[in-house]
Amino acid sequence: MTPFTEKVVSILKQIPAGKVITYGQVANLAGSPRAARQVVRILHSMSKKYQLPWHRVINSKGYIALKEDEAFYTQKHALESEGITVGDNGEIELRVYQWIPE
Repeated sequence: MTPFTEKVVSILKQIPAGKVITYGQVANLAGSPRAARQVVRILHSMSKKYQLPWHRVINSKGYIALKEDEAFYTQKHALESEGITVGDNGEIELRVYQWIPE
């Protein structure tokens, strides 16, 4: 695992239930502000193996980024089960639910 990947995995494991973070925010915290797409790849390939809370990561505009219906509703349901309000269009209020680590 590269140092960047290790940092991303570590950050993702720290996201508390009931909070969300953006792909870009994770990339920035891991030291590569322009690597949001790499965060997506890491989530896609490592979420199951490392039990990452993939459902807590959303796009920079505050929306669920998944377009395929089943994946969209799986993520929406997982967030709602943690007390996060998700609009029908997948919108999450970042000012309310965004996790900003200290």
